[in-house]
Amino acid sequence: MSLPGAPGPAAQARTPGMRAWRFVVVFGTISLLADFVYEGARSVTGPLLAHLGATAAVVGIVTGVGEAAALLLRLGSGPLADRTRRFWAWTICGYALTVISVPVLGLAAALWVACALVIAERVGKAVRSPAKDTLLSHATAVTGRGKGFAVHEAMDQIGAVIGPLVVAGVLAATGGSYGPALGVLGLPGLAVLVLLWWLRARVPEPAGYETAAGAASADASADGGGGGGAPGPAPGPGSGPAPGSAPTPAADREPLPRAFWIYAAFTAATMAGFATFGVLSFHLVTRHLLSVAAVPVVYAGAMAVDAVAALATGWAYDRVGPKVLAVLPVLAAIVPVLAFTRSVPLAVAGAMVWGAAMGVQESTLRATVADLVGPYRRATAYGIFAAVVGAATAGGGALAGVLYDVSVPLLITVTACVQAAALVLLAVTRPGRIDVHG
Repeated sequence: MSLPGAPGPAAQARTPGMRAWRFVVVFGTISLLADFVYEGARSVTGPLLAHLGATAAVVGIVTGVGEAAALLLRLGSGPLADRTRRFWAWTICGYALTVISVPVLGLAAALWVACALVIAERVGKAVRSPAKDTLLSHATAVTGRGKGFAVHEAMDQIGAVIGPLVVAGVLAATGGSYGPALGVLGLPGLAVLVLLWWLRARVPEPAGYETAAGAASADASADGGGGGGAPGPAPGPGSGPAPGSAPTPAADREPLPRAFWIYAAFTAATMAGFATFGVLSFHLVTRHLLSVAAVPVVYAGAMAVDAVAALATGWAYDRVGPKVLAVLPVLAAIVPVLAFTRSVPLAVAGAMVWGAAMGVQESTLRATVADLVGPYRRATAYGIFAAVVGAATAGGGALAGVLYDVSVPLLITVTACVQAAALVLLAVTRPGRIDVHG
């Protein structure tokens, strides 16, 4: 019998050679550097394409196709990652496509080449995201789902703030030359690939975090629960084999649990009633509230709020469970009330609330997926979830834009109604279906 509080043999055999928190932080550093690269590029995509002769319609189509590719293609990359179990390979290939596309974009002399590279960068995100989130989810079984994903998102957003500011600085120093501005992003891109290879060598099987956590919990239970440590998350309905057990031959083809689909519907409703920053920035500029140059500064501020909100709701998620997600529809309903006024302070405040909502969306929403779906179907679930978010985001942006042209009060009313429906779906999902604490 093992000593009380000590991990049993199964847990010791499977524990990776790096602490779970360190794994999360290193992965967060990788995401920080990657966001440095692609958010820096995305901050000037429109002007760059225009410089090469694109019309507004071309810019809209290319960026729209890119966003759709980044999310909808995960319907394929998620299941493929689950079937091949080669999560590191998918992650590294996806990051490589992104960090190579961006510096080359600065050298593009033809519009069609630049358009292809803009879309390729987004395809890279689709290739890596389900596998990356699955790798991260294993470590968060030890750190706490909410806290782990929140720290990762907060670090991610640091890069999203730094990248556009660095690009702006280089553009100012070179008289508006896109080559050096995007070329400098090759340095953090190279660091991304080096860190990925190093982390893969140190932790080739991150699933060991989750299996070890489950085995340790089982050992503690067998010893009478005297370990005093926090148990790992209990498997939810439809979560597949217990941590530490071998997958069954059909484990990667089991149906996703009903709670996942209801939760996806909640997320879709929330996103369908959520104004995009594009609409917010359109209002700020066309109503002459801010200059065009000031809008990226507001965006950077929103990204900083995003990071803080991710941390706050992530910690709250691990303490009180999924009910913390009720804050998301509330934030989304507040955004148009503030952002579409003719007052600069209120409009900027609305943009900050938008950033807070984004922080919840990009961290705690992902954490809940990991608690709803077991490890052998998790990449598939992340792929489907991303597609749902992508389709709903596209619909929400279009809805906000159309209603803005018709009537701002109507936009506020419709948004409130959609978010109220989202709260109902969350209430239906929660009782007895999401079991975070066991």
